[in-house]
Amino acid sequence: MKPAFHLLLLTFLLLASACKQRTATNSSSYLKKSHTDSLFLQEYHEGFIISTDIPGANDVRAIHVDRDETVWIATGQGVFSKLSKSEDWRQEISGENPGPAYDLDSDNSGRIWIAAWDGVYMVEGEEVSKMQGTTPPIARIHVTVQGVVAMGPYGSWLYQENQWVKKDYTKARSMRAVVSDKQGGLWIGTDVGLYHCTGQGTKVFQANEDLISAYVRGMDFDDSGNLWVGGLGGVTIRNGDRVIGKKEPANGITNANVNVVKRAPDGTMWVGTDYGITRFQPGKEEYSVRLSRRWLVADEVRDIDFDGNGDAWVATSAGVSAIRRQSMTLSQKAAYFYDQLINRHVREPWIVGRFKLEVPGDTSTLVADDDDNDGEYTAMYLAMESFRYAVTGSEEARERAKKAFDFLHLLREVTGMDGFFARTVVPADWDKPVHDGNRTYSPQEYAEEIIRNPRQKPVEIRWHRSRDGRWLWKGDTSSDELSGHFFGYYWYYFLVADEEEKARIASHVEKIMDHLVRNDFYLIGVDGKPTKWGVWSPQSLNEDPEWAPEQPLNSLEILSFLKFAHAITGKKSFHDAYLRLINEHDYLENAKKLFTTNPAWETYFDTYLALYTYPPLLQLEEDPELAAAYRQHLDQWFLKFKETKSPLLNFTYNLLTGGTEELAASIFFLQDAPLSLVDWEIDNGRREDLQLVRSPILEEVQVNQLRPPSEYRTMRWDRNPYFALAGNPSQEREPVYWLLPYWMGRYKQLIR
Repeated sequence: MKPAFHLLLLTFLLLASACKQRTATNSSSYLKKSHTDSLFLQEYHEGFIISTDIPGANDVRAIHVDRDETVWIATGQGVFSKLSKSEDWRQEISGENPGPAYDLDSDNSGRIWIAAWDGVYMVEGEEVSKMQGTTPPIARIHVTVQGVVAMGPYGSWLYQENQWVKKDYTKARSMRAVVSDKQGGLWIGTDVGLYHCTGQGTKVFQANEDLISAYVRGMDFDDSGNLWVGGLGGVTIRNGDRVIGKKEPANGITNANVNVVKRAPDGTMWVGTDYGITRFQPGKEEYSVRLSRRWLVADEVRDIDFDGNGDAWVATSAGVSAIRRQSMTLSQKAAYFYDQLINRHVREPWIVGRFKLEVPGDTSTLVADDDDNDGEYTAMYLAMESFRYAVTGSEEARERAKKAFDFLHLLREVTGMDGFFARTVVPADWDKPVHDGNRTYSPQEYAEEIIRNPRQKPVEIRWHRSRDGRWLWKGDTSSDELSGHFFGYYWYYFLVADEEEKARIASHVEKIMDHLVRNDFYLIGVDGKPTKWGVWSPQSLNEDPEWAPEQPLNSLEILSFLKFAHAITGKKSFHDAYLRLINEHDYLENAKKLFTTNPAWETYFDTYLALYTYPPLLQLEEDPELAAAYRQHLDQWFLKFKETKSPLLNFTYNLLTGGTEELAASIFFLQDAPLSLVDWEIDNGRREDLQLVRSPILEEVQVNQLRPPSEYRTMRWDRNPYFALAGNPSQEREPVYWLLPYWMGRYKQLIR
């Protein structure tokens, strides 16, 4: 399979120098609370398919990394190995039908010991030897200070002085796990209990007070010398003959079928299950989870081992996963994401957005794709480049910001309609299917649409050819688009634009707002009627009960648009309309309902549509009473939504208030966010440590805990991070979601 990103590129970026910071134009005093950028461990995944030609080769049962960093695996079709710098796997046991292997270990001399269906094998250098003296099949092999222990259904043997000696450790025949007690004895896990075998005899633990269950599958010691015993039901933590703790689904185990427990070099305990991995750091209640194709080639984890760098090698039911770690700074992570953005997520004429993967998950099959929200998300990119320019003074950032604005400007010009703008464009010779292609509705289909949603506007012709024949543009533009556009315009105008460019922005905004004011705050499409979502009119928001769900947010939006438009154009009609909507149509009172909305009308994306509106209202309003109302509104918004741990939400609030709220949560998000931009499907609904709920959004099935970003789908801020099941591996998302708050934090000197 293709790795999630190119390792050589990452290495290059990690060695690159951090860009030179220019003092932000809005900050001259030292902030006592800020994050000084420093190294952290960034994890990423590399997957390995052993063979597509050998049945059973990807059915990996055990994994071991030897002292030379060679990775060895026991599979349903024998043993394979991979040198540390290679991606190729070599089959170690020859023959027409090698048969299954079950376990691996190595001794101090570098010899590899193999437990297989037909006995024990030893690999020394290039020589593979089948050993005599045991009765196959052999299920477990373990190197101890006394010698090599081999165990299977027909007995147990100890290899000492070049011979196998049969040992009477236990009469149980289901050998699942073995670990030395480091005092000459063995702990043996079976289907019928845990056995402690010493020179004084064997003691069995089967009772409920001894184990969560007697079905034991994996064991290891933690840094404190406690034995973690994993099996059906979870992990029992023992100190000698005493149970001192448990890890069950209620404590973070993702699946009750625990297959392996391994201590990492840093002391973290890794618990592999039938559905992913849970990791526990010493002395902490928090835990982290690794599952889905983002982290594992298959969710059924059979074994785990670690190399000299502390990277984890994971045996799964469909191949091998390496969960690697690389020291990097946020600045270096930003450089990596920015490279991915520019080289993989920009299409003509400088549209920034998600792209399609023709083979799901295969990043080498990337192709351009259109999106309903190309305008909005290019505007988010415009805001990001604006903050990057304000921090660095980079001419490249200024030029690319202008390219983004040029595209947004084109969206209005390409329609040929005064003040109306398109959702997106594709070249007229676009040779790929477009989303929401033109279609017709039968009378029956039209009736179905209107019954389902009386506000529905079935649009047959969404795509139109531009007058110059160069573009196909998409109509029926939404309120979301205009909100996103104005957020981008705002920061571009105040952080980047020179006088000539400010005049162009003002002219562009004036035409759009004249269109809205002229049409009673409706966005009028090609058919002479309002678009489905382009509605800010009092006639709809205040008089049509079907628009009650949108009344608070859309009222706030249009006030923000008018405030910004008046500030940059000086046009009195915009200010008059602004006051008329407040004084005659109660739009400010409407906006206050945003925090008491009916639960059925709550949508996660409204959090960020509100975010887009705040900068003009907080920074441009001169009336003290209105300014206080907007500040109260902002505070309520932040208090309601800060539990989402979003750096974009937190940094926007801090930028507008001068605060440093939720800084630690924001930095954690930026560090924990995965490097892979593939929108891997994440099914947290199958996790047994989480519960399915209808909160915070009533209509969506969600999990009851907000998990870290490494554990939910690749983010766009319109997507609910609580989703139980989400993701589409046929697309790769743009990293603006990360870069925008990063550069906003740099601009505010919350990140130094």
